[in-house]
Amino acid sequence: MKINRRDFLKWSVAAVAALKLEMDMDKLNTVMAAESDPPVIWLLGSGCSGCSISTLNVTNPTTIEDVLQNKISMKYDSTLMAASGESAMQALENAVNQYNGQFILVIEGAIPGGSSKNYCIIGEQNGVPLTMYDAVLKYGPKAKYVVAAGTCASFGGVAAAAPNSTGCVSVKSLLSGKTANPVVNLAGCPVNATVMVQTLLDLILTGVPSLDSYSRPRKYFSTDVHSVCPRRETEEVSQPGIYGCYEEIGCKGPDNQSPCPSLKWNNKQGWCIQSNYPCIGCTSPAFPLNPVISVSSDD
Repeated sequence: MKINRRDFLKWSVAAVAALKLEMDMDKLNTVMAAESDPPVIWLLGSGCSGCSISTLNVTNPTTIEDVLQNKISMKYDSTLMAASGESAMQALENAVNQYNGQFILVIEGAIPGGSSKNYCIIGEQNGVPLTMYDAVLKYGPKAKYVVAAGTCASFGGVAAAAPNSTGCVSVKSLLSGKTANPVVNLAGCPVNATVMVQTLLDLILTGVPSLDSYSRPRKYFSTDVHSVCPRRETEEVSQPGIYGCYEEIGCKGPDNQSPCPSLKWNNKQGWCIQSNYPCIGCTSPAFPLNPVISVSSDD
C-alpha cells in the first residue's frame, strides 16, 4: 500500500498522541503546510555550482536541513537528488506537469545559446538531448516564479565574459515577456545563501518582492557597499592586504549594491573588505568585465 507524505504525517501524529509522547506541533504544521506550497525545481546551467554550494551552507535564517525538511519542497535538483539519468528527467517532467503554473523555477548559471543551442545538455527526454537553453524556454513559462541564482544567471557573469564562445546569456534576456511574473535576479558570485533562502521563503509566503531596475530585491540591493563600508573614513592605501580604504586601487564598492557588509559570509564571519581585499563588484551587471586592482610595478 502506498501512502502520501501528508497522510503519513497525520498517522504519525495519531501514533504520537496514542503513546502520549511530546511533539513539536509548530514544526509539524510547517512540514505539512509545505506540501501545498509552491515546490522548487532547480536547474543548473553554465556555471561552477558555487551558488548551490553557497546555499547548502546557509545558516541564516536557518540551516539547509531545516529548509529542505520544513520550509520548501524541492522536487528537482541534480546536485542534491539521488536519482540520475532517465529517472531524474522523469522526476523533472512529473513535477512540472503536476505543479504547472505553481512551482518556483531556480536557474543557476548562464544559458549557453551558441552553436545552435547545443551546449550544456542536462539530460534526455524520449531519447532526445535536452539542452539548458531549451529547458529554460520549456519550463520557464510554466513556472509561477523564476529565480536567477547568482550573477551568471542574472547577468551572464563569468560564463558570458569575453570572448563568450558558448554564447551565454542571462535568464531574464532569454525569458523576456514569457513569464507570468518578473524574473528575480539574486546577483552574487556566488549568491549569498541568506538572500537565496529568504527570497524563496518570501516568494512562497508573500510573492515577488520589490525589485530594483536590475530586477534584484531592493531589500538586499538598495545600498552601495562604499556608503556603509567600515573603512570609508580611513586613509586610502595603494595595495591590498593593508588596512584602509581600497577605492584608489579599484574597489568597486562605490558603484556596487550588495548585502555583503551586513550579511557577510561563512556564518557572518567576514567578507572581502574585512579580509583586506577590495570589493570585486560581483553583484553588478558589469561583473567581471573590468579589473579590480590596479597596482603599479613599483608597489
